[in-house]
Amino acid sequence: MSGRKKVRPTARKPSLPVRVWRWYWERRRRRVKKPPWAVRLLRRRYALSARTERILGWAEMIVELGVLFWLIITFVTVRMIVPTGSMIPAIIPGDSFFVDILSYHFRRPTPGSIVVFWFLEELRITGVRPGTPAAEAGLQAGDYVVAPGRWDIGVAGEPVPSLRTLSRRIRAAQGGSLEFTVLRNLTDREAQIVTLWVNVPAGAEDLGDLGASYEARSSRYVKRLVAVGGQTVQIGPGGKILIDGEPSPIFARMTYARTGPGMRYGVEPTRVPQGHFFVLGDNTLNSYDSRYWGFAPEEDFIGCPFIRVWPFSRFGPMNGYFRSSLF
Repeated sequence: MSGRKKVRPTARKPSLPVRVWRWYWERRRRRVKKPPWAVRLLRRRYALSARTERILGWAEMIVELGVLFWLIITFVTVRMIVPTGSMIPAIIPGDSFFVDILSYHFRRPTPGSIVVFWFLEELRITGVRPGTPAAEAGLQAGDYVVAPGRWDIGVAGEPVPSLRTLSRRIRAAQGGSLEFTVLRNLTDREAQIVTLWVNVPAGAEDLGDLGASYEARSSRYVKRLVAVGGQTVQIGPGGKILIDGEPSPIFARMTYARTGPGMRYGVEPTRVPQGHFFVLGDNTLNSYDSRYWGFAPEEDFIGCPFIRVWPFSRFGPMNGYFRSSLF
């Protein structure tokens, strides 16, 4: 028999990923789940029953889900249903889709994309303070500065597509006077257009500074972005889009109407102001768009549709997302 001592082989040390994995699961197994924060807070003063703690737990979960939902629809996406046919054939009445908001916190939309933005549909004067510039000019409660489909009223001789647009015109007129063309209802069946000149004091920025209170109603509009600030746009002969005098390859397949009552922008070469968009509906014979009311401020831009969820027969990505067609 040999006098040598038998040596056992040393156990092999587990790799680092295995050790980290074991540590994580052991920590998770030992961890005691904390009660909801509302329960922990109320326990300091009151003795709570198990039923009350369960109710508080459910209430906390509902609040957390509500906050998460609000964050998503405010900063990530929003769902829309389109009731009109202004974007046929890309979007038909009843189509429902989600709008990409998140990525446009970091980039700007490009011409050719379908965009969603806030549009001022109605602005009605609800009161005028005596002795103010609005009262001295003859502005009255009930006057409409903006009314649905009325491109023949507005401020400074142009329609008002946004409260931001109105504020810019008031600031630009400080120390001078500003033309208001309003729709005044004399009776339930009779109305007339009245033109007034309002003196704008230094420092005035909105209707309130002129002495008028108002009600405003805005809606989400869906149109196609044609040109951005600094570009010159025109619907040329044959209904083709010209950008800076040259035919746009993006819109080569599209034909846009350029004649009709109320059309004043883009029929002749029109320069888009910096910080604004020129937008059109694909179905231009049935679209209330930039041809009538001018330019949408970039600040009122919401996002771009990226996936259609209804009807199921048209389900899928859209508007250039995930290699889908723009048109």
